[in-house]
This record gives sequence, structure tokens and C-alpha cells, in this order.
Amino acid sequence: MTTSPTSLLNFLAASPLLWLLATLLVYQQALAIYARAGFNPLLHPVVVSVAILVAVLKFTGTPYQTYFNGVRFIHFLLGPATVTLAVPLYRQVKAIRRNWLALLFAAAAGSAASVAIAMGTGALLGASRPTVLSLAAKSVTMPIAMSVTEKIGGSPSLTSALVMLTGIFGTCVAQIVLRGMKIPDADAGGFALGVAAHGIGTSRALQISQEMGAFAGLAMGLAGMLTAFVLPFLIQAR
Repeated sequence: MTTSPTSLLNFLAASPLLWLLATLLVYQQALAIYARAGFNPLLHPVVVSVAILVAVLKFTGTPYQTYFNGVRFIHFLLGPATVTLAVPLYRQVKAIRRNWLALLFAAAAGSAASVAIAMGTGALLGASRPTVLSLAAKSVTMPIAMSVTEKIGGSPSLTSALVMLTGIFGTCVAQIVLRGMKIPDADAGGFALGVAAHGIGTSRALQISQEMGAFAGLAMGLAGMLTAFVLPFLIQAR
């Protein structure tokens, strides 16, 4: 019995292991492109990988749920990957102890400003309530943002796209602003990147220095924690 090319393609497209392997290979190529481009934030591996995989899914007619079932293991690893940022953070524990109050205030102020500006802009432009709620957690790391959005009644899929766009834009703008304001300190610059651009900003900070990456990771964690605990309470209280 012969198998037609169409049947073979449909079989492979439905295979979970195929999409796990495809995602890893695409991300590896995206990393190479990112390095050759001089670590340009516009060509961040996440952006390039998403663009390629979306094109492949569209071309093969593969439903997103089929793809997600294949890469569920990667999704699970998002949490542990975030926790590993504790390693460079531990090396800066003395500096953190000296400035813990200022760091906590900065994270709270940055998170509050991000939520207020995003939701306020969405409301002024006439966005629906679910869309406005989906904007609220756009500046925290992906696992926390999707969980918080689902809890408050927004769209996790919309939030995931907004988180990625915020990370790219925040990384580009933050670096320009820091240079313009002549802020040479790795701790202040890293913290600003972590608050404004979450995981993508943190990955960029780690490429610059371990100290900068540590403070970016701290900012990302604090912003995520404050958003996760405070935002649902504020939304439900309204």
C-alpha cells in the first residue's frame, strides 16, 4: 500500500515530537541570526522563531492546539528557567541588601505606571474590557502575565503577543534612554531593563554583564510578584 505525500505530511504535522524538534531547530537558527546581527533587539530569537513557526503552521494548516501539545514540555520549563536567574542574583546579594527599600519602591512604581498607562490608553481608545484587561500584565514575564490575565478575565493569547512586543520595544528604547541620561551603573540600568522589558530585557542585560543581568532579573521578579498579587485584587475590588 502506497502513502501519498499529502497523507505523510498530515501524519507528520499531527506528531507532537515533530513540533518539539522543529521549535528547537528554529530557535537554534534564530540564535545564530541574532548573533550575526550584533544582538539587535529587533531580531531577538523569540521574534524570529515566532515568525518562522507561524509561517510553518500557516503553510501546513496545523492548528495551534496541535502545535502546543507538541511543545508543552517547553512551556513547562518557562517557570524553572525564570528561577535560574537566582544564580547571578545571589552574587549581588550584598548590594541588594544595602538598597532593598529603594529597589522595592522602584519596582512598585514601575509596575504601577506600566499597568495604569496600558489600561488607560486602551480605555481611551475604546478597547473592549477583555482587551483592556489583557493589556494590564504586558510588562511582566510571560508565565506570570498569562496566568494573571486568565485570572482577571483577559485573553492570555493576546497578552502573550503584547508581552513579546513590550519586551522588544522596551529593550530598544530603554538602552537609548539610559545612554541619553548617561546612566553608567549596571545595577540601575539592569533594573530599568527588567521592569520595562521583563525576560527579553533581562536576556539582553545578561549579555552585557552578569551584574546588569542580576539586577534585571531581580526587577523582573519583583514586578511579576507585585503584579500577580496586587493586580487581581484591584480588578476584583472595582
